[in-house]
Amino acid sequence: MRVWVARAEPAAARTAARLGELGHAPLVAPVLAVRPTGAPLPDGWFDALVITSANAADALTEADAARLAGLPVYAVGRRTAERARRAGLGPVETAEGDAAALAALIAERMPPGARLLHAAGRERKAEPAASLAASGHTLTAWIVYEAAAVPVLPEPAATALRRGEVDAALHYSRRSAGTALRLSRDAGLEHSFARLRHVCLSADVAAPLEAAGLPIHFVPARPSEDDLLAGLA
Repeated sequence: MRVWVARAEPAAARTAARLGELGHAPLVAPVLAVRPTGAPLPDGWFDALVITSANAADALTEADAARLAGLPVYAVGRRTAERARRAGLGPVETAEGDAAALAALIAERMPPGARLLHAAGRERKAEPAASLAASGHTLTAWIVYEAAAVPVLPEPAATALRRGEVDAALHYSRRSAGTALRLSRDAGLEHSFARLRHVCLSADVAAPLEAAGLPIHFVPARPSEDDLLAGLA
């Protein structure tokens, strides 16, 4: 199957390699570009570090990691945990892949009143902050990366849509799904985009496509890449 990978690099290249191993033909055309913000580590002391994206772990500098050495880390999923360990952070505990599970894990491990540092992107969802606030934890956001939308639909994606040379699109985030839809519309390729098989990591990721009336072909029961790619079978 010819599959458009719209997520940002470097994750897009890793996904493309996985697709190739499974016998698919990946089309790497990211609609978001991730870059570190360079924001300094907030002052004060913290009881644990919370990481909700592998991009956040990748954005930390060696100096950041050195200052955070030994601090317990709570990661949203396996990939994020791997990146945190590679950055020299830890010990790392891993949730089951979404923010609700992460908040539940932290509430189980950390007492109310614990001060948590959340390494996050500039655009973030209400969770896990809302649940952690409700359980009496203090969460400080540290904006370590941002994901900027590319200005126009990448040419490889535009050409493939125009010629009918792509069968499916993988969507890993609500923002990238919505951006892919908007850029396809701007390029006059909305109908070609709508005909794709849309495979989304979660119901939240699928939301902007569903709001536009597009059929969603697959959402895994568990938000993991292995389960997502199984939807292409």
